[in-house]
Amino acid sequence: MNAYRPLNCDLHDYLEIACMHDYRLLIERLEGPSVEARALTTRTTASKEEFLVVQGDTGQQELRLDRLLAITPLNTGASFGRIVLADSYCAV
Repeated sequence: MNAYRPLNCDLHDYLEIACMHDYRLLIERLEGPSVEARALTTRTTASKEEFLVVQGDTGQQELRLDRLLAITPLNTGASFGRIVLADSYCAV
């Protein structure tokens, strides 16, 4: 896998809100099919790679943040709409 590119810090707020409110998300990936899953938490590894931990129909999985295109909450009354994550990375 390629070197990790940290997500823009401002966008982390949307991920945290999704986890806090237990949002079900449509998660668009840069490669591979989109995923519908419930946001559980975020996780950072010792090597500083960041993941969104989700629960889907096939179980729990971790999605590396720099491999995500966008997230869209599917819950009625969600506090935000579609958020594009791709190309929104912190300069390292």
